Amino acid sequence: MSNTRKLTMAQAIAEAIGQEMQRDDAVFVMGEDIGKYGGIFGATGGLLERFGAGRIMDTPISETAFIGTATGAAAAGLRPIAELMFVDFFGVCMDQIYNHLAKNTYMAGGHIKLPVVLTTAIGGGYNDAAQHSQCLYATFAHMPGLKVVVPSNAYDAKGLMIQAIRDDNPVLFMYHKGIMGLPWMAYFEGSSNEVPEAAYTIAFGQARIAREGRDITIVTLSQMVQKALLAAEELAAEGVSVEVIDLRTLVPLDRESVLRSVRKTGRLLVADEDYLGFGLTGEIAAIVAENLDTVPLRAPVKRIAVPNVPIPYSRPLERHVIPQVDSLVAAVRAVMAASLQQPVEA
Repeated sequence: MSNTRKLTMAQAIAEAIGQEMQRDDAVFVMGEDIGKYGGIFGATGGLLERFGAGRIMDTPISETAFIGTATGAAAAGLRPIAELMFVDFFGVCMDQIYNHLAKNTYMAGGHIKLPVVLTTAIGGGYNDAAQHSQCLYATFAHMPGLKVVVPSNAYDAKGLMIQAIRDDNPVLFMYHKGIMGLPWMAYFEGSSNEVPEAAYTIAFGQARIAREGRDITIVTLSQMVQKALLAAEELAAEGVSVEVIDLRTLVPLDRESVLRSVRKTGRLLVADEDYLGFGLTGEIAAIVAENLDTVPLRAPVKRIAVPNVPIPYSRPLERHVIPQVDSLVAAVRAVMAASLQQPVEA
């Protein structure tokens, strides 16, 4: 049995990368401030001292250049990890991400592999305004060619990162700033947990039951898992038993775990920090709607997410648009109070 310690998500990610770099000389990291600084959210802390500047490479501020370089290096047989500092910056390098990294294996008829892990920070809650506070994972999940991984805690982050590095396909690994465990940022304690010292993997496409319940299912991911667990604890005092499903990955998506849970509870709330329109909440709701022959609902599905507005800088406005624990509690109460109308007999 491997020894375990309580790690933050940042420590767990850095440990996973370090273990894979030790195991495989083809793995290297490139990005802005990932060397001496250790990544502005701590995802590469301590790696420069262990592996040197030849494998932990600080780059100029040119996302197009270093993501393109990572794609080429992968085609040549290496296994690069490239950090896009904020997901919001994808606009300046989307051609490299989507028209090359995501498509080139397909366009080459499978003759090249592109084992690139593209890491990036997501999420708001700390007043960094509209250009540094989005999630956007649904944007990438919508487009074929990328696996999309979004952990909610340190244990999952390590296992999913090792799985991502060993995958022969491009993987977008997205970590929420608010659960990295940084000392200068308030975060949810539940995201730091016991992590084995030895390397391990967590298979993509396997959701986790973060909390078992019988009355209503909350489907969510990332930091919203921590909020959902707090909401479930509050609702338990009212006699409402909430099941929380942590998706872990969007591509591949564990549809069966969602259906199995809703089949048990008969009620569904989809909670998300991404935008409401054309996103994860609609996808999960549609999956359930397409399976109503085997998933009988006792109340209409409810969705809660960021309205289609830029993330505000103002603290009260930001808290208003990003779902909070009290938002989830109110949404669950609304679902529990609702019921589907029975068809009127002719």
